[in-house]
Amino acid sequence: MENLNRHVTKCQCENEHEDIVKYLLDETKDLYNFRDRYFETHNIDEAINKEEDIEKLLKKKLEIFEDHEKLITDENRAKYNYLKGKLLNVTPFYNKEAESLLSKSIKLDPKLVDAWNELGECYWKNDDLKKSINCFEGALKENKNKYSLRNLSMLLRQEVSNSREEKIGNIEKGLKYAKEAVQLDPHDGLSWTVLGNAYLSSFFGIRQNPKILKQCLSAYAQAEKDIIAKSTPDLHYNKGVTLRYEEEFKLALESFNKASMYNPTWDPPKLKETQLVQYLNDIKEFVSTSGKMKAKRLNQLLQSIDSKQLGPYEGGSYTSPNEIKVKLVETKLKELKNGLNEEVVVLGKVVCSVRNEDIVPFTFCMVDKDGTCVVVTIFNLAAGKGVIIGDSVAIAEPFVTDVDFNYKNVDYKFRLIRVENPVILIVNGKKLKREIQADVQMSIFKRSD
Repeated sequence: MENLNRHVTKCQCENEHEDIVKYLLDETKDLYNFRDRYFETHNIDEAINKEEDIEKLLKKKLEIFEDHEKLITDENRAKYNYLKGKLLNVTPFYNKEAESLLSKSIKLDPKLVDAWNELGECYWKNDDLKKSINCFEGALKENKNKYSLRNLSMLLRQEVSNSREEKIGNIEKGLKYAKEAVQLDPHDGLSWTVLGNAYLSSFFGIRQNPKILKQCLSAYAQAEKDIIAKSTPDLHYNKGVTLRYEEEFKLALESFNKASMYNPTWDPPKLKETQLVQYLNDIKEFVSTSGKMKAKRLNQLLQSIDSKQLGPYEGGSYTSPNEIKVKLVETKLKELKNGLNEEVVVLGKVVCSVRNEDIVPFTFCMVDKDGTCVVVTIFNLAAGKGVIIGDSVAIAEPFVTDVDFNYKNVDYKFRLIRVENPVILIVNGKKLKREIQADVQMSIFKRSD
């Protein structure tokens, strides 16, 4: 706080305070430090007690505020209302008294940026997003600050959009605000977390580009350098979501589990972990049983595989993503190497699709002439599109991951082919048309970077 009147005051707590507002500010900071740095003084298995411990300390701090309220002058009333409102706003739940105190604070001092930010947080907890946005924008008019920027980044991405264009605009504005927050303080892990989340929104809302996932993980890695951000369950949850789409399955499961450890009462991480385990179990079973297909039907499919189903890839040329024309050589699935397999094409038949609660990616299993079965994941596929059992599928220059890990005493081992762009697929001898691809959205927001 700035420009505080400095005078020694003696109160009923028998302490002399050079500045009563600064004393109350320190008490407020103490409560927030207790909340934000809880795991510096407590083991993670005590996480279940965190909210109750915060409530107990909040009660003590409120008693201190009430004991000292008579010493507050009219000149410092706005700051007192702000600090008490902030105190009440420490929990994740909406507090009506906090809203009232913060509103009064701003009426008394419209330039009190901290009060604007805190009131925005309060409205947000009450699901009043419009008022919340107005508060953070009001704070920015007074002073450019990381707190307002990162909260606006989150709010804009949450706003209900009337059109696809408006949604993309909000995502891009949100990304811009998050970048500005990081630039103001590159050491603030919470701002890095918000930037990672903004990139993740871009991946889902604009284009499923693998480079964006790398940017997400880079931002989360920066966030984890900050002890406060590192102990927030949100960071590990969103990191888990990112890793899941990177198909780093073990790391994703560990991140969801860590999020649950930091907040045992929060259900989404547990749900994501359960869904991913089920997805992996299904893949494991389908790959080992060739889609649980009966032997006679499987044998018919294997015999029906013919190089003519390569379509334009049969002895023809293929233009790779880097615009280089190459001739493709048909290769068996078992002969593929881990990573990118250049100048080769594989051909097989679809034996099953794999249910995925997250919709993206579209997942199926295919077998080649030798009966080798692999799982294939397709990104950037338009809604409602895909392949069905019995379809022949050719994949040029496949990117392979040999999944092999153990999680909670269960082994997962299978070969996976990741397809970023569905238009490279040949299905039943024909190249897929552009409409099979999810809309690639162009930027509609002028970037400053």
